[in-house]
Amino acid sequence: MRGNTGTAVADSAKQPRTERGRRTLRKLLDAAGAEFGEKGFHETSISGITMRAGVALGTFYTYFDSKDAIFRALVRDMSDAVQRAAREALAEPMPALDVEREALAAFLKFAGEHKEVYRIIDEAEFVDPASYREHYETIAQRILARLQRGAERGEIREDVDEAHAWAIMGMNVFLGLRYAVWEDGKLGADEVARSANALLTRGLAPDSSRH
Repeated sequence: MRGNTGTAVADSAKQPRTERGRRTLRKLLDAAGAEFGEKGFHETSISGITMRAGVALGTFYTYFDSKDAIFRALVRDMSDAVQRAAREALAEPMPALDVEREALAAFLKFAGEHKEVYRIIDEAEFVDPASYREHYETIAQRILARLQRGAERGEIREDVDEAHAWAIMGMNVFLGLRYAVWEDGKLGADEVARSANALLTRGLAPDSSRH
């Protein structure tokens, strides 16, 4: 999973001070994503990660103390990557419901390119429950913030709350599983996002629009 290495992994990785160090850390995280995604947490080894990354075994410990530490860093890195994918798909100003449609389409495309994210996040529930919970709570907070901005502008119902955000996230997660991970080519990301958005348009419309 290519991307920037920054604060998302700061508490699990020893942060490099040079560009070369940041590239090495990125290699380790990408290799870890591939290894954990293919083999699962318990079957993955540190030596397998370093071999795939093309770095010496000792180099691993320059950045991480253990396999658990790189797994935690990877979960945070994936969460950050999902956020970037959604943010890069959005253009301002954009109506609230359009934002949710484009964010979902971006997530579906991201998940289609990084199918390992589902296995890794699912394993986090048992390997590192705190990271698992943080992953979903962080996403829900971002969705809620977007909804609240839309409500303030009168674009969606005034009483949006946390439950609405979690409902949208749950829908998005399972749509990603069905159409990005279990893809069969019948529906593309944009078409799925439009279908889901049609539900939101009715359910989150301002009060005056629901009569």
